[in-house]
Amino acid sequence: MKRVTYDDATYLMAADAAEALSEYARVLAHAGSADAVTLRCLSSDGDAVQATFLLHAHTPLLVEPTSCELDAPDNGDAIGELRDRIDRMQHPASRGNEQP
Repeated sequence: MKRVTYDDATYLMAADAAEALSEYARVLAHAGSADAVTLRCLSSDGDAVQATFLLHAHTPLLVEPTSCELDAPDNGDAIGELRDRIDRMQHPASRGNEQP
């Protein structure tokens, strides 16, 4: 489990979700781009929530370990999508190989 601080809000989520979020934020900032990502997480008071993170070059995002013993909400599909977006940005298809 990791603690994610976004602006002045704090969320808890599985380590793989937090790391994918952080990596996607880094890739977007490097590209000078922006995107919104919604993940399932726990709020600072322990409620299960869906949080949408607007990521851009100036996003205040901190990811740190926590000793929280709660079960993290599942973000398997969202993590897969984030990894796909990261891969597409880091390895864009050549113009001749693009699918319609």
